Amino acid sequence: MVLTKKGDLVEEERELLTNVSQGNVEEVERLLKLKNVRINCLDEHGMSPLMHAAYKGRANVCEVLLKHAADVNVNEHEHGYTTLMFAGLSGNKKITRMMLDAGAKTDMVNSVGRTAAQMAAFVGQHECVTIINNYFPRERLEYYTHPQGLETEPKLPPELADQLHRILLATNLNPVKLVQLVQADSALQDPSALTRCVRVLNSVSEHGMKEAEPCETLAIRSHYLGCILNRCCLHLQEKGSLTTLIKGFLKGREGDGFPLMQERFIRDAIKRFPRPEAGLLQQLVRTIAPIEMGHEPTALSVLTQAVTGQVGMLDAEVCATCGEYGALCRCSACKRVVYCGTSCQKLHWFTHKLLCASLNAERLREQEHNLHKNAGLEAVEKKEDVGKTVIIDPVDEPNAVKEESDGKTKENQENQNTRESTGSDTLAGTRAEE
Repeated sequence: MVLTKKGDLVEEERELLTNVSQGNVEEVERLLKLKNVRINCLDEHGMSPLMHAAYKGRANVCEVLLKHAADVNVNEHEHGYTTLMFAGLSGNKKITRMMLDAGAKTDMVNSVGRTAAQMAAFVGQHECVTIINNYFPRERLEYYTHPQGLETEPKLPPELADQLHRILLATNLNPVKLVQLVQADSALQDPSALTRCVRVLNSVSEHGMKEAEPCETLAIRSHYLGCILNRCCLHLQEKGSLTTLIKGFLKGREGDGFPLMQERFIRDAIKRFPRPEAGLLQQLVRTIAPIEMGHEPTALSVLTQAVTGQVGMLDAEVCATCGEYGALCRCSACKRVVYCGTSCQKLHWFTHKLLCASLNAERLREQEHNLHKNAGLEAVEKKEDVGKTVIIDPVDEPNAVKEESDGKTKENQENQNTRESTGSDTLAGTRAEE
């Protein structure tokens, strides 16, 4: 591929960049069919059409450009920014993953020495950071879809590669969410299929520790996902459905509703990691072991931060069922618990209903306390104002003002008479001297 000079554009290419930024998909497709339009043309700043589309968050345009073989790793920007960096800066998760699927390099740095993940973190796009840091290339699974050595059949059937890759890319490690991913895919409802997926995940974990530079995060993450799928497999063999497993993970203990089964499962999965010498494992154990069940931080939050690098967003609500950020639906009774939608709310109701009334009573008490507190502050402010200003009785105010006005008028008249008398005496004295 021959790169063009910055700003060396024909009129149609300038028109292409304009339509890319505006998101005009049909016009972009029309312009790309012209022979004099280059898919990787560069503007005066060294930005390609794909960079413009990624930065503007135009996912549909990105798909069109990639379909026409746009280069995702063009590195001619004046400050060394790449397409993946622009995707991370935009905060668009779909485009970020799209660039990674197209082969975007994650280790390229800009003029200030920052990678795409570091740039996204700098502007607060933590979800994009998590996607970049935990990306697992689809090509790495292809190895397991072919027989190796003396194997007569592959470890992973090709038809399961997409399903397993989707689970490997999951950034939400909440057991409920992961079981829901399995439940939503009919191909994974077969225990034998899950057994094969578990075998591949264990192999990925083992290879992660055997690399020249061991990737402990990938190893522990793959091991944890394997534990989830293995539990799903056993439950399907026993019960034939995963709904009861999800409810088991959600069931809260009496008093505070803390999901004990979920906490125990995660702690046990961490303990069963087969490489006790791993530094990340030792860090997890030292952090979680002293914490009593039911107290913060939970095993899930510690594991998520250590393995994915994802930091809980302070301004985002978390679904009480699946743990997804950005939950918008709130329980209409207690207004304390939030959900992704009605499906999560219905799934959680069997355990939430035991605490809903007490949570609502607690909320009302807090509201009443805040009202009294605010009233007390207003009273203090009012008292301070009383000490600084003169309060006039509204009933007597007109008379008081009139009396004050009359008094001032009388005083002014006396002062005027005095000045006139003084002036007359002075004038008389002056004449007498003459």
